[in-house]
Amino acid sequence: MTGDPAEELARVVREHAGRLAASLMSLLGDFSAAEDLVQDAVETALRRWPDEGIPDHPDAWLFTVAKRRGLDVLRRQENYRSKLAQLQWPVRSAPDDRLRLVFTCCHPALSREAQIALTLRVVCGLTTAQIAAAFLVPETTVAQRITRAKRKIAGAGIPYRLPRDDELPERLNEVLTVIYLLFNEGYLSSTGDRAHSRDLVDDAEWLTALLAGLLPNEPEVTGLLALIRLHRARVIARFTSDGQLVLLEDQNRADWDHAAIADATALLIRTARRHHSPGPYQLQAAIAACHCEAPTWADTDWRQILVLYDMLLRLQPSPVTRLHRAVAVRYVDSPRAALAELDDLETALHNYPLFHAIRAELLRTEGRTTEAHDSDRRALNLTNNPAQQTLLHSRLTNTWPG
Repeated sequence: MTGDPAEELARVVREHAGRLAASLMSLLGDFSAAEDLVQDAVETALRRWPDEGIPDHPDAWLFTVAKRRGLDVLRRQENYRSKLAQLQWPVRSAPDDRLRLVFTCCHPALSREAQIALTLRVVCGLTTAQIAAAFLVPETTVAQRITRAKRKIAGAGIPYRLPRDDELPERLNEVLTVIYLLFNEGYLSSTGDRAHSRDLVDDAEWLTALLAGLLPNEPEVTGLLALIRLHRARVIARFTSDGQLVLLEDQNRADWDHAAIADATALLIRTARRHHSPGPYQLQAAIAACHCEAPTWADTDWRQILVLYDMLLRLQPSPVTRLHRAVAVRYVDSPRAALAELDDLETALHNYPLFHAIRAELLRTEGRTTEAHDSDRRALNLTNNPAQQTLLHSRLTNTWPG
């Protein structure tokens, strides 16, 4: 095993567990049975591979364990037993096998929490314990979500198939939303005592890259992939050595991965030139690229960013997008103009900590220190992220005149 053993193990499991699950699902026609067999194989690998090393053919190894386990537990189910006995490896599952698996896990009939848990477990091969650790919830909670989801798939007769052409845009958007939420939770955690989760970000990028390989003509998939990679390229500068959050304007841009930025930007440009159909993820990636390409904070092309936010609002209007657009308004027009934009968002974003943090900065710029202090205090009371809490504590301590 070369490199970081834990990273290599995670990579191998991600790569092969989804293929095995897709193959078994196609063969058995039973989502729950296939998923159970894969999880048994994955858990066996996680116990043995750290000591024994990753085998030369990990896909065949996982298959063998799953097959043996299947033959053992399905002894009385002759239909499954016969099919498993005939199954040979390597199974070169067609690309749409894993694609069907992703769309099944992200079916809109399932709750969002269940979609995420199933995708991580079945497609990425994570165990219940790993998913629980990633989201800082009890294992029993994750297990219940997965059990209910499998029952829903069986009881509602959710088909294991690709969506029809007329269904694809809506269903693909659901899949991308699941991955985007997964990435956001990893990039800046909303719960628990850690600021971010590298593992969740890794899984989000891997899933998006898998989807991009399976759906190469879908521009929003490559848009999301570029977006994730642009954000990841800056991750090393986002936190201090002791875990404190560093705002974009204060980050050391020499620490950014400029090669990764160039690659992600090139991917975004190729997609735009090929398809001429900018969607929400492509536009968000373009905004991220504007920040990444600026040599300094002062060189940021805020006018271009404002144009991109206007385009994004036309396609996908939301209070959060308007909030981020207001930041661009600050630098294109004035802090006072940005505050006027925020006044219209207060009801919709009253419980959103970033709204109050941004408002505090704008108020402070306008010399309205007491109001800024109140907004920072409100943001602090709303956020559960430890890095954000530390940053807000620092603001309250250093900017309050008393």
